[in-house]
Amino acid sequence: MLFALVLIPLAFAGVAFAVPSQRWRPWLLPLGGGAHLGLYLAALRQSNLSALDGWLVLDPLGRLVLGLISVLFLLSSLYAPAWLALRPGRSNRVFCANLLIILSMITLITVAHHLGLMWVAIEATTLAMAPLIYFNRSGRSLEATWKYLLIGSVGIALSLMGSFFLAYSAVGSRLESSLLFEDLIRDAPQLSRPWLHAAFVLLLVGYGTKMGLAPMHTWKPDAYGEAPGLIGTLLAGGLTSGAFLAILRFFQICSAAGEAAFARPMMVALGLISMAVAGVFMARQRDFKRLLAYSSVEHMGILVVGVGIGGTAIFGALLHLLNNGLTKGALFLSAANIHRAYGSKLAAEVTGALQKVPISAALFLTAFFISEFTIVRAAIFNGQYAVAGLFLLMLVVVFVGMGATVLPLVQGEATPSRPDALLTRETFFNVAPPLAFMSLVLLLGLYIPPFVSSLLKDAVATIELR
Repeated sequence: MLFALVLIPLAFAGVAFAVPSQRWRPWLLPLGGGAHLGLYLAALRQSNLSALDGWLVLDPLGRLVLGLISVLFLLSSLYAPAWLALRPGRSNRVFCANLLIILSMITLITVAHHLGLMWVAIEATTLAMAPLIYFNRSGRSLEATWKYLLIGSVGIALSLMGSFFLAYSAVGSRLESSLLFEDLIRDAPQLSRPWLHAAFVLLLVGYGTKMGLAPMHTWKPDAYGEAPGLIGTLLAGGLTSGAFLAILRFFQICSAAGEAAFARPMMVALGLISMAVAGVFMARQRDFKRLLAYSSVEHMGILVVGVGIGGTAIFGALLHLLNNGLTKGALFLSAANIHRAYGSKLAAEVTGALQKVPISAALFLTAFFISEFTIVRAAIFNGQYAVAGLFLLMLVVVFVGMGATVLPLVQGEATPSRPDALLTRETFFNVAPPLAFMSLVLLLGLYIPPFVSSLLKDAVATIELR
């Protein structure tokens, strides 16, 4: 089952690369996504799934993140055929194949219990994503791609060094060195503290770069701003979730070693800095796709603040992980519709979107979250009033900043479209995927299904190790 979850998307990628038809190739994306989701649902019915002597394991935390990734990819892939049909002169062979490779590698991140294998999977997603960011073949997209690769390479190098330090923390205590997650959890109380602390700092910064935490976030505005909306969805909801999972793995090791008190203040500080930086840049941002990049920086900060606070805030952080991934799907796909309808992504040139693309504009406007308040409540309950106050202040700044750009964009008289605008009217495949994303967000806001609640609680129990 675990092999199938990783290999089936790779098989579809091979077929996509071999199929000669530009028209029919994009439909392999939802077929591959549907097969992957079916395998995931079958895997949920089985317990203790493992392979390769513990190198691959589907644990509660992996089940939660893998479910988000599978749903995110399937709904996003339904958007792809109609979008690619508007670009008939642009080959989609590499685009479709690399999307499926990314699904395979993010799946490998969620099931990899060997930290070296997880590192390889994260690096593979970086390499597979680069051609997709460059899909529009403009000078700005080329610059965004190089910035993504260069800054991401620094982060991944720091992560590799942190993994080496973690392995050496066992040697320093005269234990057998291992990068298997279960071995590290078992031996955590005996690991060398200086090496463990140094490893966590490097891993937090390294994988925090992949998440886009400030101040390592500088690749995000360019990549999100220049990549197609479909790719922005997978960047903001998929790759960042995989990097966050990696950080959680290392936090679990620190927690098992009794060093959670060392890790938590750094996570809270880095999260609040990310929210502050995002608020400052969102307040004066007039490119609405770059605005979504800073929104992602803010929400990555929210995730690590929740884990740093601990207790019920971890439940809020994991719920927010689901909400953020699904809402980013609605935001990026509806933003892509608005961009194509006007031929511009500058707020000064886009007003009255409710008149021109009413469904997309309404979805873009109504995106909201509930799990931030679970984190605030936990901070107050734990007596961390300063953290709760700063958290609320950052949220206010962010909401004001977003409102200054988003409200004029959707209201008022519709500005004329540019001559190169591709979308003349909304169709079913343009609006159905973002509408499905928003419906799921509303469902989680009003009612958390029992199986989702169970996944969340099981994942929280694995993080809060003592």
